Amino acid sequence: MSLRSIIVGQFKRPHGLLGILAGLIMAKRQSNRKRNLWTVDLLAPETDHRVLEIGCGPGLALKACADKVSGGIVVGIDHSRVMVRQARHRLAREIAAGRADIRLCSLSDVALEPDAYDRVYSLNVVQFFPDMQDDFRQIHRCLVEHGMAATTYQPRSKNPTKKEAFEMATRIETVMKDVGFSDIARHVLRLEPAPAICVIGYKGGMAA
Repeated sequence: MSLRSIIVGQFKRPHGLLGILAGLIMAKRQSNRKRNLWTVDLLAPETDHRVLEIGCGPGLALKACADKVSGGIVVGIDHSRVMVRQARHRLAREIAAGRADIRLCSLSDVALEPDAYDRVYSLNVVQFFPDMQDDFRQIHRCLVEHGMAATTYQPRSKNPTKKEAFEMATRIETVMKDVGFSDIARHVLRLEPAPAICVIGYKGGMAA
């Protein structure tokens, strides 16, 4: 196994010392920070919302959400113990105040809570979904009526391209439509070497 494949694998499931390093990179890399904060702006969470992040990593976007959701709660899930520890450290005050919860679990565990969240989002996690259609079906299930799902993707392959980003966006849009999302829209953030694209959809359409 090449060194590159080992490093890339850490972004799928960070663990050990390299996993700690991967978390630091996620939190500090400028393009990651721009992508995270841009996605939170698109989410436009309201003060009393319940917000779920799938694959919360070190908690960068979740912290930004918590700053906006002062009367609700933000929930982050991740399957990496390393990431859960880093996110819990970053949101220690919010957790102590009961405004944040970081869980070591999978989406299927959270989907057992139907109609529970106003916003569900992920950042560069969709490419790791084992069954995209089933995962989006679970996201749809745990949203309240008129709740929003936002999925941001920026290709991080060896030679990422704009074409790769837009192909993934089209795939996400198709799956979201198939499982019942409506008012689906695409947003583009120009980054180098490839853009980040956020696909947004609503359960039962946008609120009037």
